This record gives sequence, C-alpha cells and structure tokens, in this order.
Amino acid sequence: MFTAIRAQSLPAIAPLVRRYCVPVVNIFDRKVKRLQRERAAKSDDVALYDYIKEEVGYRLSDRIFDVKRVFKNAVDLGAGRGYVTNHVLGETVEQLTAVDLSPTMLAQIKGTPGLDFRVREMDEEKFDFGADSLDLVVSSLSLHWINDLPACFRAVNRALRPDGVFIGAMFGGETLYELRSSLQLAEVERRGGISPHLSPFTQIRDVGMLLNRANFNMLTIDTDEIVVGFPSMFELMWDLKGMAESNAAFNRALHISRETMMAAAAIYKDMYSKEDGVTATFQVI
Repeated sequence: MFTAIRAQSLPAIAPLVRRYCVPVVNIFDRKVKRLQRERAAKSDDVALYDYIKEEVGYRLSDRIFDVKRVFKNAVDLGAGRGYVTNHVLGETVEQLTAVDLSPTMLAQIKGTPGLDFRVREMDEEKFDFGADSLDLVVSSLSLHWINDLPACFRAVNRALRPDGVFIGAMFGGETLYELRSSLQLAEVERRGGISPHLSPFTQIRDVGMLLNRANFNMLTIDTDEIVVGFPSMFELMWDLKGMAESNAAFNRALHISRETMMAAAAIYKDMYSKEDGVTATFQVI
C-alpha cells in the first residue's frame, strides 16, 4: 500500500530540455473490464469472491484512521462493492463519493451508519473532480487496470487540496507468478511459444517514481503478500473470474486449448503444491 501527500507548491521548473512525446499505448480494454465487473456483481454468489478485496479494503481504511485528521471531502476511486467505503466512519470523513465504472457494484455499497456517502458512475481513467476540491482520495485494488497511470496520478493530485492525502493499494508485479509461469511453461511445451494470458502488473519502484513526478511527497510505500490456497489451478481461475480480475488486455488470448490447460494444471501442481492443494500469491503495493 502507499500513502502520499500533495505537495504545498508546484515543483521547481527544470532547465529547458528537448523531449519527445511518447503516445500512451492502451494495454487494457476498459469496456471488457466494465463487463467483467458487471457480470461479477450480478452473480448471486458475488460475496464469496470478495475475500481479498475485503481484506485489503479493511487494511486501507485503517490507514485513513492513522492520519489523525477529519476529512471534509473524500473519494473512493474504483470503489467496487464498497471495499473501503463500507469501513469508513463518519467521524473521520464528513462526505465520501464512491466512484466506479460498474453501476451494479456501486448500487451494492452499504456504507456505515452516520457516513454521508454518495455514488457516481465514472471510469477511473477519467477522474473528473474540480481542482483543490478534495481532502482525501483512496483507491483499493483498482489502479492496476488503469492504462495511463501517470495521468491518473496527476488528476488525483490536481483534485486534492494542498496537504491532501492519497492512499492506495494495487496488485504488484509478483501477483499470480505461479499461474503465469505454469501457463507459460505449458505453452512452450505444447506450442513452442507463449501468449499473454495474465495482465501485466506495476512494479513497486515505478509506483514511487510516478507519484513523485505527479507532485506527491512524504511517500510511504510498502508491499505485502497474501497467499491463498486452492484445490487446483482451475478453482483459482474460477475465483479470478468471480473477482472480476480476469485478463482484460487487448492482446489477450481468447482461447486456451484443453491440452494446454491440463498441462498447466499439472505443472502448477508439481511446482507450487501444498498438502491440501496449490497456492497463489497476491502482491499488494
């Protein structure tokens, strides 16, 4: 998780250097991600798959209490089903706006007694709040699906008042390394090449650099690993679908052969098995 404070003033102007603009390449299909979240939210057993997001959301809400301030206006960016909002108290945040691109997920947010909260359907990539209008922005396990993360951080910084707080958590580069390596080995063995079956994740060093460039200071960044056990690789993939965390990259492979899947499951079991099944690692930055 990370905690960042908006700097009081803009950074000093650097010497003029010729720079060439590199266009942003969209990696993730946001329409597909919206459909995944909508489908997950409409499932009768959606709550069964909230265990990681609930845990991280609870830990992130604890960071809010650690700041020892009362925040007048706050935003939960990529709120989902309220994994942070449902733990925020009215004594800490006077007014909170939960933002997500899935209207069905937003409709399922309950909040806490005494919390003045509202919901707003919005793509997190199009974060649109007035300059100097917020005291706090929180985001739990949503930022890793943003195509232009630097622009998102700049938009958050612009919306925060000086000394405003940005607290976030996102999946890091070591997330699901067991599944990634098993699928890659199976494809090399069966097809002689690999396809991107898992979306890429951000490294911790990049998060700190991007926050600094977006005019945040007093950074606190740490990583945590949540290791979850499953009977087999197939239950893990089913849970990822229920979490709305399936691959949404534009270049994703739309089909994996049965032969490759069975080979990947066997490799997964051979390399990452425990007494009662296999394990999967979720790295949280």
